[in-house]
Amino acid sequence: MKRAGQKVVAGTEAPGTSQTRKKQKTSLHGSGFEESDPGTSMDWGNLPHHVILRVFQFLPLVDRARASSVCRRWNEVFHIPDLWRRFEFELSQPATSYLKSTHPDLIQQIIKRHADHLQYVSFKVDSSTESAEAACDILSQLVNCSIKTLGLISTAKPSFMNVSKAHFASALTVVFVNSKSLSSIKIDDTPLDDPSLKVLVANNSDTLKLLKMSSCPHVSPAGILCVADQCHGLKELALNYYILSDELLLALSSEKHVDLEHLRIDVVSENPGQVQFHTIKKQSWDALVKHSPKVNIVMYFFLYEDEFDAFFREETPVTHVYFGRAVSKAMLGRIGMNCPRLIELVVCANGLQPLDDELIQIAERCKNLTAMGLGECEVTCRGFIEFVKMCGGRLTQLSIMEEVLIPDSDYSLDRLHLEVSKHLGRMWFPDMMPTW
Repeated sequence: MKRAGQKVVAGTEAPGTSQTRKKQKTSLHGSGFEESDPGTSMDWGNLPHHVILRVFQFLPLVDRARASSVCRRWNEVFHIPDLWRRFEFELSQPATSYLKSTHPDLIQQIIKRHADHLQYVSFKVDSSTESAEAACDILSQLVNCSIKTLGLISTAKPSFMNVSKAHFASALTVVFVNSKSLSSIKIDDTPLDDPSLKVLVANNSDTLKLLKMSSCPHVSPAGILCVADQCHGLKELALNYYILSDELLLALSSEKHVDLEHLRIDVVSENPGQVQFHTIKKQSWDALVKHSPKVNIVMYFFLYEDEFDAFFREETPVTHVYFGRAVSKAMLGRIGMNCPRLIELVVCANGLQPLDDELIQIAERCKNLTAMGLGECEVTCRGFIEFVKMCGGRLTQLSIMEEVLIPDSDYSLDRLHLEVSKHLGRMWFPDMMPTW
């Protein structure tokens, strides 16, 4: 197909005359192009709106803006509401970021002409405070919005944390008050606070289904409890462990609340030895699972070995556990004893003692385990094969670093991969580098 403005040559040269070129006209019938009178040029401006709209939806924003200047009809399509339901504002400082920033003129055009069309909106900012403040300025102007999904994403360090709490809260309030239909919010690493959550709940309690707010230090247990008490349609929740409480789990387990599908909990310690982690009662976990029997409870641990005392001393219905720092043999032993719902376990590091007994205990008691990853750990080839034999084909993901495996008198590394492959029912090799 030729580009707009180019000409298509048709016909043949008449005998005895100089060479001439004739224009070919192409018209659109249904979804395909058919040849018409070969005496006129193609009129791209007559393409139906829905065809141009479909093309525009596949174009990057810059190309879409350029295409809108081809003709009046294409410019009309450029402003069709359907084209502005989903938009990502990219905000960066040229001196400090590789990101391409959304042009200021386009931002103003969106605010003036398309704010009430936006439904799925995200802000991607670099590490500079100026970019985060610019995002807040845009949010403050969306007074006619009807946003359903809102995401605030920092591509480097959490730059939103450098914005004043008052400025950030004021900007969010505009969206929370005017949208009335927010269903999905991702605002990790931000100065979100309890009053902002109360505004969110007051205006969107019937529609909110997903809330991700990890690393929001100004939110208290009371603030998140307000959400759980009033947003009965909440299906997914991501938060830090310090605002998890027995009261919150019981609120999520009330008869009025729908079944929770995903609960993600980040357990993070920045200052070793200075944080005392509380313990959640078994009765509270039991209430949540009784109310939402299919809930996935995901826990990410970034603790030091002496900070795990509060966890897994009683049966805990966690389904996915990730240890981002070194974890002791004793802690892995508790996992095997008290996590019967476990589906996935990733251990990035451990000491220099083989984990044979712990893995075998996990295989025995965690009957739902389907994924395992081991990084800087040690396990004998014999112990590893016994673990795999007990789990069998249900291990759909098995990522083990080659240096984790210690050859013994029974198995070499060459024989190990054949034996493991036999029990898994598929070809398997140890990894050369971590896959998580």
